[in-house]
Amino acid sequence: MSENHKLRVSKIRNGTVIDHVHAGQALNVLAILGIDGSDGEEVSVGMNVPSDRLATKDIVKVEGRELNQDEVDVLSLIAPEATINIVREYDVVEKHRVERPDTVEGILSCPNAGCITAADEPVTSRFDVLADGVRCVYCERIVRDEIASLIEP
Repeated sequence: MSENHKLRVSKIRNGTVIDHVHAGQALNVLAILGIDGSDGEEVSVGMNVPSDRLATKDIVKVEGRELNQDEVDVLSLIAPEATINIVREYDVVEKHRVERPDTVEGILSCPNAGCITAADEPVTSRFDVLADGVRCVYCERIVRDEIASLIEP
């Protein structure tokens, strides 16, 4: 086995492996998943590991959890090349690439304090997904960076 292809992060028994994440985005992936270590989740993170497709990449392995579609949709905004692998009893039983949705609803909060979604109105946030960010449907604020920080708890 070549030096570049050694197993650097242990296998998981059941859960999700998020592979082909752009280098430096693993911590944002954890933020999207609401993982900060305080709930005792078993997580393995590989950052800046060699990749044939991306030169270097990050990998996140989460034991005991399969991602829901909302999580995958938001993940696609910061990791458009990511691959989601569902693992059961150490075997990959499902593998697919993320697909960017046209819109995301009720997942992100608008950073514009003047937006109707920031008021006490019962208006659910909705963003159009752009090639390089998201745009609030209501106030048209465009966000390109720090999308992970807009994730609603």
